[in-house]
Amino acid sequence: MLTICDTIKQRISHFKIGVLTYDQIVVGPSPNMLKGKLRQFQELLYFDMEQTPLAEWPEVKEWRSVFKQIGTDPSRYRPSSESLLRRVQKQSFIPSIHSAADVNNFFSLYYKLPIGIYDRNNLHGDIVVTIGTEADEYIGINDRTTNFEKKLVTKDAQGAFGSPIVDSKRTMVTDKTTHAIQIVYFLPSFTTTTCEQILQAMKKMFIQIHGGHAYTQLIL
Repeated sequence: MLTICDTIKQRISHFKIGVLTYDQIVVGPSPNMLKGKLRQFQELLYFDMEQTPLAEWPEVKEWRSVFKQIGTDPSRYRPSSESLLRRVQKQSFIPSIHSAADVNNFFSLYYKLPIGIYDRNNLHGDIVVTIGTEADEYIGINDRTTNFEKKLVTKDAQGAFGSPIVDSKRTMVTDKTTHAIQIVYFLPSFTTTTCEQILQAMKKMFIQIHGGHAYTQLIL
């Protein structure tokens, strides 16, 4: 079960989270189709950024506004989607990692949204998206320890494990993952119809590559 804490709802109206639950998937090296798609789309984004500065992109501006409302300095801590876009802007294109991470990065770039994917075997109990305290911190997939005081953070019974900023090593997906959960941090301006369409598109592509079964849910 995943919920959004009341404090977030009070500060950010229309805050939404998308959840995709995967069972019996097979994670491995990405097929050439996915590698090519990821590379090609990054090249297209690079040319788009030459025309319009990244700071002027509506999705980037809205996420920065969300961070400010939470109490996070968006110039110091950026949404993972903006961090990916900044890498593309420098032509430091994101390499292939494995099939699950590549799909996640592709959709994060495509929709310009922070998206986390987690190994469900390493999650415990219910999940809540909340505003972190000074006690909330973890080692991220970037091997750095981040403290989530006054930042959006996702927690299970064992504590913080995910965020629109960076995800934890504790719950990261590997080639041994068979059950996963993907969390999409939607923009508040998105309609529920848009959110549902995105979840269905993500589900379809993920299952095509990984097999298994998938279920979607929109949390308001």
